Amino acid sequence: MNTKSLTASALALLASAVVLTACGDDTGESGTGPASGAMTTSAVAGPSGTSPAEGEHNDADIRFAQEMIPHHRQAVEMAALVPSHSTDPRVIDLAARIQQAQDPEITAMTGWLQAWGAPVPEGTGHSGGHHEGMPGMMTDEQMAELEAAQGAEFDRMWLTMMIDHHEGAVQMAQTELAEGSDPQARTMAQEIIDAQQAEIEEMRAILEG
Repeated sequence: MNTKSLTASALALLASAVVLTACGDDTGESGTGPASGAMTTSAVAGPSGTSPAEGEHNDADIRFAQEMIPHHRQAVEMAALVPSHSTDPRVIDLAARIQQAQDPEITAMTGWLQAWGAPVPEGTGHSGGHHEGMPGMMTDEQMAELEAAQGAEFDRMWLTMMIDHHEGAVQMAQTELAEGSDPQARTMAQEIIDAQQAEIEEMRAILEG
């Protein structure tokens, strides 16, 4: 009786151990699955807004970035002239805002082109180079005239040129909305339209005033 009892107890313990091991394995698999999935998702997903999702862009998006980068560079260059050429606080404030808005956009568009494997435009001269045919782009001669001006003459010339420049950017952004497919590029195009149309009205008011 004692021997049979011991054997029965040993078998019961062995069966319990098997059941517990199986349960432990199930729990381990259940815990590992979601953790691995979360890790993979985190590794694949990049910082928000830094680069577009692959497969969503088209030729219009590439063209938009490749043309808007030198266009923005020229606007930033024009804005950088203001502190040493103007004494009008309204013009100085507007130029600072233009520079603060467009520098980050240049960086973002550069990142898109790199992610898409497309060439990034080089900055040459007055950021014009071979881009003078783009809407609102100033020629090297116009930029030289602007640099030579001072005071009220500079303000009038700068505001007139920047209005033309902004109108060109709005036109390019409207083309992106009509033809582009990348969500981030289209969002930036709408932001450019909204911001620069408001600045055009502001500049016209300064000129009229």
